[in-house]
Amino acid sequence: MKFLIVGLGNLGMEYDATRHNIGFDVADSFVMKHGGKFNLDRHAYKAEVKWKGKTFVVIKPTTFMNLSGKAVRYWLDKEKIPVENMLVIVDDLALPLGTIRVRASGSDAGHNGLKNIQLLLLSDKYPRLRFGIGSEFAKGQQIDFVLGNWTPSELPVVKERIMKCMEVIECFAAQGINQTMTLYNKS
Repeated sequence: MKFLIVGLGNLGMEYDATRHNIGFDVADSFVMKHGGKFNLDRHAYKAEVKWKGKTFVVIKPTTFMNLSGKAVRYWLDKEKIPVENMLVIVDDLALPLGTIRVRASGSDAGHNGLKNIQLLLLSDKYPRLRFGIGSEFAKGQQIDFVLGNWTPSELPVVKERIMKCMEVIECFAAQGINQTMTLYNKS
């Protein structure tokens, strides 16, 4: 069985370790855990890893967040992976820091990466893993907050929750979206 794991983020050192790049961070950790390595490929950095008889094609789009759908569409088609075997990992301002929510489908909730994926898939019916980044910012400072680095007090929570996200990815592949939602949406 083959799965497409999509970590959303932006390329460039100025975006490294920012809240908006948590999808990249989870993808990096998952690939490292399973002994893989990313290589630059069409529209994305791509790695392929295996776990318990399953193959994971993990991508970090090079198209920037707002055009993520281009990479997603390309890799779904190229690898012949059904959309229900894709998991998109994304930051979420509406969730408290470290909260994880798995969904089988749903709105883009104003997230430009998800909006573009939905536009190019012509559907909002694809699994996603939302990683809560909190919303501790002053009025008018949302962009600076989202593109800002984690604070030293946030980092232990972020690192622990990245580990939990790797479990979520494995559970998604082994047990399916419904069981994954049941097990992880309460944590």
